[in-house]
Amino acid sequence: MGDPYEALAAALDRLPNGFPRTPSGVELRLLARLATPEEASLAALLGREPEPFQDIAARAGLEPDAARRRLIEMTRRGLTWISKEGGRLRFRLAAFIYGIWESQVDQLDHDIVHLFEAYMLEGGAKGIMGVDPAIHRVLPAHGALKTERILPYEDVRAIVLAANAFHVSDCICRKERDIAGHRACSFPVHACLSFSPVARKPGPGDISREEALALLDEAERLGLVHTVSNTKAGLSYVCNCCGCCCGILRGITEFGLEHSVAAASYRAVVDPDVCTGCEICVERCQVKAIAVRDGVAIVDAGRCIGCGLCVTGCTPEAIRLERRPDAQAVEPPENFAAWEAARLENRGLP
Repeated sequence: MGDPYEALAAALDRLPNGFPRTPSGVELRLLARLATPEEASLAALLGREPEPFQDIAARAGLEPDAARRRLIEMTRRGLTWISKEGGRLRFRLAAFIYGIWESQVDQLDHDIVHLFEAYMLEGGAKGIMGVDPAIHRVLPAHGALKTERILPYEDVRAIVLAANAFHVSDCICRKERDIAGHRACSFPVHACLSFSPVARKPGPGDISREEALALLDEAERLGLVHTVSNTKAGLSYVCNCCGCCCGILRGITEFGLEHSVAAASYRAVVDPDVCTGCEICVERCQVKAIAVRDGVAIVDAGRCIGCGLCVTGCTPEAIRLERRPDAQAVEPPENFAAWEAARLENRGLP
């Protein structure tokens, strides 16, 4: 038999999200910390199409019940995704980002985070975040759009209000940067909001709708960027991101990937006659798109992601968000299936 981690790496790279290889093979050492050889071998047999566990068991040479138990445990640890169709449990391979990595938030240690950082620097970031459509897109801060009509898939509060169950968890990016010793901010760690249209009995980490909305308001007050899956429908989480920790925004601030996140359909515009040059907008911009020159804030329109944090922090109200020209505004894919199809096409995969 071949190396199970080589097989898993190849399977992950066949997914739309990608999992590029590096000259050093650091990604194999990272996978070895996240999955046992038996789990890696089984996961490598899966792809992006959900399959009944009985079919997977037959291909793996396992008894169906043994395969089901192993796949459920792998799902619990983020290696696979589970669904139910026609009364049958189905499993597919989880993407590395967004998927497997984010599920390790409670398993991080010094070795894992340094392997991850090495992988990102050696090409993982470019291979995963340098392809269109982007994995995440930005939602403008609710307080930044005072009068303009906003589309439903751009309205962070409307998206959350449509859900019926809410959960808050730790941000893996800030925890990872903490352990790596590279964290440069004091933003809260407990800041990632997930939600579901299906109501459920509250459990550990669950919060009310009112608390979820308050979390969004606090994130905007502090100066954190709302990001979600880059689709119109099927949204299930809002990340509240900073440019020093968030792996996606670090694509812009650190890895030289201008479009590592899909910008909102807006851009910041400064009224030079009102601007006082106080530099609060500079401090609040998480992607370093604003500078003050000759006492006036200047926005790099190509770098601006349309989050609106500069607007909500501007006391003299010298900055506003305006909709980008149609030629510059890119609509997100309709749903996850459309996103995967576009991503595969752009990567030249079947």
